Amino acid sequence: MNILFFLTPKNEVAYIFENETLRQTLEKMEHRKFSCIPILNGEGKYTGTISEGDLLWGMQRMNITDMKQAEEVPILAIPRRATYKPVHADSNMEDLLDRAINQNYVPVVDDKGCFIGIITRKAIIKYCYNELKKNGPS
Repeated sequence: MNILFFLTPKNEVAYIFENETLRQTLEKMEHRKFSCIPILNGEGKYTGTISEGDLLWGMQRMNITDMKQAEEVPILAIPRRATYKPVHADSNMEDLLDRAINQNYVPVVDDKGCFIGIITRKAIIKYCYNELKKNGPS
């Protein structure tokens, strides 16, 4: 099965760039109600993901108590706990499932490493559920 069937394309996904600030990231995540967000470099290549927990613990360690302070903190100054590994657009379902076990979503990149979108764990589970319903219990 082609994993791009599950893709939420880049133009429908919130993401940040490496040169953005903590405040910009907080505002984008709050607006979209996301618990984590992909980080891209200036060339559009996927470089990682940052989560609400990363932001919270980073703010606590840096003693950031207001949004004015958050304007001065580059997002890359916040340590990230988890590594959300991407899959390539031509990956197989097994690769996708392997990543989705430990990640809320799986970033998808093209042959040049450019971010093209995400596949959510929800989309994968929904597909599996529908297949089970269609095929009946074993």
